Amino acid sequence: MAVTRFAPSPTGYLHIGGLRTALYNYLWARKTNGTFRLRIEDTDTQRNNEDAMKAIINAFEWVGLNYDGEVEYQSKRMDIYRKYIQQLLDEGKAYYCYMSKEELDALREEQMANKQTPRYDGRYRDFTGTPPEGVEPVVRIKAPREGKITFVDGIKSIININCNEVDDFVIARSNGNPTYNFVVTIDDALMGMTDVIRGDDHLTNTAKQIIIYEALGFDIPKFYHVPMINNPQGKKLSKRDGAMDVMEYKNQGYLPEALLNFLVRLGWSNKDQEIFSMEEMLQLFDPSNINKSASSYNQEKLLWLNAHYIKNVSNERLANELEFFDCHISGHDKKEMLLDLSKERAQTLIELKEAIEKIVNRPETYDKKGVKKFIKEETPKLLDTYLRTLEEKKDSLHLACDFEEITKPFIEEFELKFPQLFQPIRISLTGGTQAPSVYDLMAILGYNEINLRIRTALEKNFDKEEE
Repeated sequence: MAVTRFAPSPTGYLHIGGLRTALYNYLWARKTNGTFRLRIEDTDTQRNNEDAMKAIINAFEWVGLNYDGEVEYQSKRMDIYRKYIQQLLDEGKAYYCYMSKEELDALREEQMANKQTPRYDGRYRDFTGTPPEGVEPVVRIKAPREGKITFVDGIKSIININCNEVDDFVIARSNGNPTYNFVVTIDDALMGMTDVIRGDDHLTNTAKQIIIYEALGFDIPKFYHVPMINNPQGKKLSKRDGAMDVMEYKNQGYLPEALLNFLVRLGWSNKDQEIFSMEEMLQLFDPSNINKSASSYNQEKLLWLNAHYIKNVSNERLANELEFFDCHISGHDKKEMLLDLSKERAQTLIELKEAIEKIVNRPETYDKKGVKKFIKEETPKLLDTYLRTLEEKKDSLHLACDFEEITKPFIEEFELKFPQLFQPIRISLTGGTQAPSVYDLMAILGYNEINLRIRTALEKNFDKEEE
């Protein structure tokens, strides 16, 4: 029964790298019948963003990653952190450091000049003298000076870090506020985290956190450091590549199932399987099988997955999703036919909306290239004759096959090629030449609307410019 968490800082909106981390933690907790917690790391009051905090919660609701218990806010736990800082001070495992910023900067410049790694030199580690006046001290932990810090990473195997690479790092600033590594360790320990799944940019933090775990006698969780998501060129993902606010994916017409399916595959796989329902993810996911190397963002794959889910979710669901884009078709008498036809080519909900509107909205203009290519001198008479043929059977025209039964003999009688009739009809009904099947289109619109649109196109002469 794994206990996992996702712990974002509300300094910016949740992006897909963070959502992938949340998904991995969610899957592992749910698969093991454990607990998944959401914790907002908002101790940096100067950088916190209220809108970003709300956006994180909204993103979780949109993709359906439900968490257990209430959201934890670190800003409400300051008394807890200060208690443990005082405990370390009382036990001699931490100490006040009175080194000024100027002294620290001078030390770093000297070390860099000597080609040494910049690090605090421990000058106040065992200080017993009179503290200098006018300096508000920070609190530093006494890090081990010899040996190695060793832990088993669930993805990267055994990690060894020499103790001489970790200095006596700060656990509380001069204003008394605790630092990131300290509060994360305290929270993970007190909330009973068994597994910490996070990006491998946190790998250097882990050694420091283990020092805090051991100083306080806390159990150390299992760590999994997930490689980053790169752009197709192998560089850091930027907004242009897809590292944008998760809710922007909703605005661009992606379904949450598609985004989660896409993200689970960015770093984890099950043979060659590409499509994963949430049930399959829960059944198959194991963080030990996360790839050791970075993954590459693939926009085409995401669009392909989104198109798959658009085709396979219910039409009722699609109609509800389209409401967000101000496309209201729930009351349309041919809603099922309209969606079945329009979703076949749509990669996003925006494309689905555009396809629907191209059918339900009467065209205001006609594609000039299409008109020039397909509207010939004989076309008006041909369309008029075709409409009269439809009128004779208008009461029995309901399905695509009904229109097909009438149209095929008409084409044969007048020795036409299909584009000679179908493209003028498409242009009349939708304004363009790329609309879907003419028979399906006519079944959705019905005789009266077909007659109105074709007559209107003929009256306008297809917007032909007078020569």
